[in-house]
Amino acid sequence: MSELIQLCLDEARENMELTLHHLEKEFQKIRAGKATPQMLEGVCIDYYGTLTPIEQLSNITTPDPRQIIVQPWDKSILNAIEKAILSANLGFNPKNEGEVLRIIVPPLTEERRKELAKSAHTKAEHAKVAIRNIRRNANETAKKLEKDGEPKDEIKKLETNIQDLTDSYISKIDKLIEAKEKDIMTV
Repeated sequence: MSELIQLCLDEARENMELTLHHLEKEFQKIRAGKATPQMLEGVCIDYYGTLTPIEQLSNITTPDPRQIIVQPWDKSILNAIEKAILSANLGFNPKNEGEVLRIIVPPLTEERRKELAKSAHTKAEHAKVAIRNIRRNANETAKKLEKDGEPKDEIKKLETNIQDLTDSYISKIDKLIEAKEKDIMTV
């Protein structure tokens, strides 16, 4: 196998791996019953005119599976953090205790669990589309390599390897969504 063909395959594998890692991070944001600091990822606070992620402005801990404590380093932004959490529409109602925000994570209703499972399926579908786009780009690169003089049988082998790689990553995504759905639906 030539160096260019191996490079094409390695690039496809690397991009598919990045897509899988991104999906795993997205799944961490979807709450499945117990509190985690990742639930507040993506919440941004207007800090002196700059939108700043909450994790850069405060210490976020989970002392038990039902609550999250947000302790800002600058106490003057406590109200701004509270408003940002409320406006993020995460289903949380933070309680301002003067120095910290205490968020009691409510138990999930059956309806909310189904919504979260649906959201997880949507994210998984987006990841599958990304994997297929990576496959398409790799196959286009293979066609260009064939035009540039690479042997036809090597290109066919490359296309088969790309398809095997795609099938493997689609299967990994299916396993991830299955596990996440089980996690969400478990009371």
